[in-house]
Amino acid sequence: MEIFPDIPLEAWADSKATVHRFAQIVGKIRLAAGVRRNHWWNVPFHLTGRGVTTRPMGGLGDSPVFAIDFDFVDHRLVVNTIDGRTASFSMPGHSVASFYHELFGELDRLGIDVSIRATPFDLEDHIPFAEDTVHRAYDTTMVTRYWQVLSQVAQVLERFSADFSGKISPVHHFWHTFDIAVTRFSERRVDEGPEVDVVTREAYSREVISAGFWFGDPNLPEPAFYSYTAPEPPGLEQEPLRPPEARWMPLRGSHLAILTYADARAAADPRGTVLDFLRSAYEAGARRAGWDVATTYCPGGVTDPVALRAEGQAPPQRPA
Repeated sequence: MEIFPDIPLEAWADSKATVHRFAQIVGKIRLAAGVRRNHWWNVPFHLTGRGVTTRPMGGLGDSPVFAIDFDFVDHRLVVNTIDGRTASFSMPGHSVASFYHELFGELDRLGIDVSIRATPFDLEDHIPFAEDTVHRAYDTTMVTRYWQVLSQVAQVLERFSADFSGKISPVHHFWHTFDIAVTRFSERRVDEGPEVDVVTREAYSREVISAGFWFGDPNLPEPAFYSYTAPEPPGLEQEPLRPPEARWMPLRGSHLAILTYADARAAADPRGTVLDFLRSAYEAGARRAGWDVATTYCPGGVTDPVALRAEGQAPPQRPA
């Protein structure tokens, strides 16, 4: 399989809208039943060898420990409990409403008591999940392709992550925005005012430089790799990016570094091109924000000074 299979937004826009809402239903269960972690790291999905998973959750009250997995090979939703019980059902053919009712019916039969705010988050409509019979498209070929692209991109993000030894998030799939990302943190605090919503205040309580990929949306209707620095330092958009096709895109008063998926696919070395883009965007943000880049650099995930010297590399030095 080619590293970045073709996945034009127009080829699966209706299926994406359905699966996105399926993901929000399950993601909200994860939010309600998981243990809270800093910067909401408890909330996103992680990838598996067949799809994505909530990871285990629950178990702190009357409900058992359980996990919900999307199998995008056989296109089934699977609920597993710690005592070995399993419930599953096929996803093609379901509307959002029937998916919602079947899932909560299975949870009830398994003795799992969880409640969610059952409306979409930040989508173009606000049809309650239990009433949404509009979104029901499910192209199995394109949905499998979505998971395959996620898996390939995740490995590139893992390699990008390896060179940073500071505080860094896992590579995770956000169900609310339907992107996959990894975030590097500085130790500098950001004090957002009480007028800022609680989700944003927790997510951005430290300076961050984030890198990721999304499948397209109304702001950029094609798949693309991206990076941003928050808070955005002055002049960030003046920094050079690599390769030449990369650019800064204004968005909601700040700027995203963008490399389209099409440009990455067209490169002689797609993986290397994306890594170079992400590194250039990180360098731009770190330079403008004054991060201590040398101290947190660990080539290929190596921090052992003996191993670094054996490879002919000087260990990172703290600035005087």
